[in-house]
Amino acid sequence: MAAAVRGCGGVWRREWQCRVGGLSRRGQRTLGCNARGGAVPAGKSGLAPWVPVVGLEVHAQISSNSKLFSGSQVQFAAPPNSLVSFFDASLPGTLPVLNRRCVEAAVMTGLALNCSINKKSLFDRKHYFYADLPAGYQITQQRVPIAVNGTLSYSLYKDNKMSQMVTKTVRIKQIQLEQDSGKSLHDDTRSQTLVDLNRAGVGLMEVVMEPDMCCGEEAAAAVRELQLILQTLGSSQAVMAEGQLRVDANVSVHHRGEPYGVRTEVKNINSIRFLAKAVDYEIERQIEELENGGTILNETRAFDSKLGCTVPMRDKEGKQDYRFMPEPNLPPLILYDAKSLPANINHQQVVNIDWIHERLPDLPSVRRAKLVELYGILPEHSFTLVNEDGLTEFFENVVNQTQMKPKKVIGWILKDLLSYLKQHSLTVKESPVSSVLLADLLNLLEKKEISSTAAKQVLAELWKGEGKSPLEIVKEKKLELMQDQKELEQICQEVIDGQENEVMAIKAGNLKVLNKLIGLVQRKTQGRSNPVVVKQLLEKKLSL
Repeated sequence: MAAAVRGCGGVWRREWQCRVGGLSRRGQRTLGCNARGGAVPAGKSGLAPWVPVVGLEVHAQISSNSKLFSGSQVQFAAPPNSLVSFFDASLPGTLPVLNRRCVEAAVMTGLALNCSINKKSLFDRKHYFYADLPAGYQITQQRVPIAVNGTLSYSLYKDNKMSQMVTKTVRIKQIQLEQDSGKSLHDDTRSQTLVDLNRAGVGLMEVVMEPDMCCGEEAAAAVRELQLILQTLGSSQAVMAEGQLRVDANVSVHHRGEPYGVRTEVKNINSIRFLAKAVDYEIERQIEELENGGTILNETRAFDSKLGCTVPMRDKEGKQDYRFMPEPNLPPLILYDAKSLPANINHQQVVNIDWIHERLPDLPSVRRAKLVELYGILPEHSFTLVNEDGLTEFFENVVNQTQMKPKKVIGWILKDLLSYLKQHSLTVKESPVSSVLLADLLNLLEKKEISSTAAKQVLAELWKGEGKSPLEIVKEKKLELMQDQKELEQICQEVIDGQENEVMAIKAGNLKVLNKLIGLVQRKTQGRSNPVVVKQLLEKKLSL
């Protein structure tokens, strides 16, 4: 048992490990997740293992110029209450007019997630009272949503090994169209709350995932894949920092063979990293509570990113009556396919499911497969390229401008470029080293004008963003490969003469020691010697 760590709210946390079909992830308790999605932590009293269950509700803001039922513009960070129509403010006598673009985005998303598209869907009123919900109800799709019964496949690294991946699938229960609410701005200084209705009425797609996940890593991977799909389709920009993708996580634990436990809902998580932490924390909190003889409340909680824990918001013990009723101001939403499309109808007035399906772009999974086939890279490398925003385009630009083989280029992209960007919290678009500069550098290396050691020195200079080209840096730092063969042979001999013990070890059969001599030659030449040539010279002089 590892040392206990003082957690949020007085909870003591232990080391745990989450296993998903062989996946492992360090956490706070000895916990295993099997291939079917069940966890296997042993309880204190030796009872049956605990099984965490995680389901998600993801709210994605539809990428459209206007709101779902009004002509008001959609714009992030606009001045408060500057984008509010009479309908958004719920003035009497105003009526909703459905935005065609929002319907097409929902159909497109449903098709990409392998859903069945309902040709007839209905709108409902969901009643609840918040200051930022002017009408006192939200227009949503409770009874018959626009899409149902889909699947989402996502991949994770196995045992934290970059070279091993496992693919899992979560079922999609439904996708529904609905309005967003406004935003309450709390002014603690003046002890007042202000309401901004710019967001009120913005179109949302709620993607409801079945409880097929068992830990934070799975939840985070599923949401990241969904985010990539939405961005690829253009149905949502899905920028979590701008509230365009918000996640509610439903978490419960139970013993294997028993009914599901009481679930808690962690609301409005706006970061994939926070989602993983929130789910993992909530799992261990519930297990700890139950093992200590407590009970789990059916409540809504929030994730405090600073404390790294979930905190109570409100309980759900008294089930809220949303008083769902059909929306009287909106008729059923009728969609068509090629077979059911009436003749002589204005195509601008209908939504054709087949027409949208034919125009779906390549989804992330297809793009990964094409990268592997086209460039001969490993599947795990294609996973990283697609998952990092803008990295695929960067990689392909470099490949198109360099003579180096893609398999070698990918190493420089992932090991050198990406590690630097992550170290400095930069995106690919913010990289001081452009694809053109990296391609120029790799061309120098491929033409054997510089060594790999010198190339890394040049790359380090390029990170400074001083506007110099790789060739200018090479000349300025005098990093060209040595052309004087006699001088290089002399340096190799000097190294051999100064390393008697290493030479004896090599002649005794320990050829690995030869790498040390190569390194010493490289150091003496300040990286200007070709390691392959140096190895050949050393082997010749040592009669190997």
